[in-house]
Amino acid sequence: MGERRAWADKRDEIMSRPGAGAAYEAARVRFELGEAVRLRREELGLTQAELADRSGLKQPAVARFEAGGTMPTIPMLERLAEALEMRLSVQFQPLREAS
Repeated sequence: MGERRAWADKRDEIMSRPGAGAAYEAARVRFELGEAVRLRREELGLTQAELADRSGLKQPAVARFEAGGTMPTIPMLERLAEALEMRLSVQFQPLREAS
């Protein structure tokens, strides 16, 4: 059986592969968008089904989005923002300022 390695070592190995950084960044964006929608939905006391109805989506689509499983389009984000009684704001930040 192989030698066990620390997670940090394994992560460093994975991140050193070509394209890994871009894939990680895309996953981070999906996760953060999904989390923001879930938090706002819960703040409003809505179920996923109610948010789906308000935004013209299906409940499984809302669940996948909240879990970070899909990269949304701008029109989808606009529909979700309206359903969540919010305004969508998209911005670019210099890489050294982005977190």
